[in-house]
Amino acid sequence: MSIGILGIKIGMTQIFDKDGLPLPITVIKAGPCIITQIKEIGQNGYNAIQLGFLEKKLKKVKKSEEGHFLKSNSQAFSILKEYKVEQPDQFLLGQIISVNDFKIDQIVNVTGHTIGRGFTGLQKRHNFSRGPMTHGSKNHRAPGSIGAGTTPGRVFPGKKMSGQFGNETRTICNLRILGIEKKNNLLLVKGAIPGKNGNLVSVIPSLAKLK
Repeated sequence: MSIGILGIKIGMTQIFDKDGLPLPITVIKAGPCIITQIKEIGQNGYNAIQLGFLEKKLKKVKKSEEGHFLKSNSQAFSILKEYKVEQPDQFLLGQIISVNDFKIDQIVNVTGHTIGRGFTGLQKRHNFSRGPMTHGSKNHRAPGSIGAGTTPGRVFPGKKMSGQFGNETRTICNLRILGIEKKNNLLLVKGAIPGKNGNLVSVIPSLAKLK
């Protein structure tokens, strides 16, 4: 039973189908992940499985985290993430979740952080049009008027203005797995996923049915 897996975005490439058409592919180094905790509704209020990803030395973790890992008899991990499940009794502490739990043509959802672009202006952040570039115009990329005069005499909350752009959590749904390389723990997913190369992503099975 596949519940989800953590991975690292390696990059994009392309493969060719049987008709010779190129298909965009994102390569994800997924897992292996270890089950570090099993939560049940009677004790924790909900059913979930906690996965650990990217091992690190036990001496480099906090005392509270060290006790958590020792309690589950597992090594220390840099990343911990929970996945809700309906039947937690189907899993065991220390169980390995890997690409072997996925299959070709399976539909998945991939969650990651988009590329951060820092403080940006209106044209880049909200696709505003710019002002004229000639004839003495001094309003090229400026926001212009942002208020509505004396009444109401203030700027309404949610006004589209300059600010932080990118670095947001996004989920791309219904991507198809076109290849699995078990030796190197690689998933080949059709299409693009959020984030730059090296970003952490989460891959979970989608509820969409295979076509």
